[in-house]
Amino acid sequence: MMPNRLGGGLQRRQRRQRRQGAYGIDAPYALFGLVCGAVGSAVAGIAALSGPGLRVAWVPFLCALMMAVAFVLYVHATRRGKFAVWEELLDELALQGDEKLLDLGCGRGAVLLAGARRLPRGRAVGVDLWRSVDQSGNAQSTTSHNAQAEGVPDRVELRTGDLRDLPFGDGEFDVVLSSLAIHNIKEPEGRRRAVSEAVRVLRPGGRLVIVDIGGSVSRYGDILGALPVSGLDVRSLGWRMWWGGPWMRTRLVTASRTAG
Repeated sequence: MMPNRLGGGLQRRQRRQRRQGAYGIDAPYALFGLVCGAVGSAVAGIAALSGPGLRVAWVPFLCALMMAVAFVLYVHATRRGKFAVWEELLDELALQGDEKLLDLGCGRGAVLLAGARRLPRGRAVGVDLWRSVDQSGNAQSTTSHNAQAEGVPDRVELRTGDLRDLPFGDGEFDVVLSSLAIHNIKEPEGRRRAVSEAVRVLRPGGRLVIVDIGGSVSRYGDILGALPVSGLDVRSLGWRMWWGGPWMRTRLVTASRTAG
């Protein structure tokens, strides 16, 4: 068994080393807000040192420190953590290499192309509305360039579409993934429709993997409970995908499509 584990570890390292695309920053406005907050708090602390508020000057300095730590965690999550976590999640799927995979809200292709690398005989389809507010530089042309850089353009198809009304037929995919996308739909009914659509396009036995943030993630489990799925599981993905701290943690929702 040891050689297999060593071989699997080598393959995982090689996949990480091969990552050549440019994947931007998730929700860049949030990162900018943390920088502004840290600088503003530090300035307020400095001002308090020379004024009547000397005894409480530590308060803005503490706030500045907390925001600086949140900044570091956020940068780690968007530049390293999410990639490492998704490599592990894709490894757990144990893809055979001939599956048809769909990435909902694929953005610049971080998850889509990691999946495509595992599909030498398969197909990876990404769908998005290509909004830069959700990810810096989010555009279909950028994702196409990343697919070229990763050496998988022949395995990748990009579509423009709304997650609430997917342009695909019933049972068309073996695997449906979504990373940090569904929460961008503001209305609860819209998120319900997106989750339902994800199940609709899965074939019986197909697997669903949703990674997302926010309080609505627990609702995904409730929605899926009323749909034809089995093996439903919801859990936290740990500190590597903390978007500033544990108050903005990322959770994983998985299930398999049943007949019906």
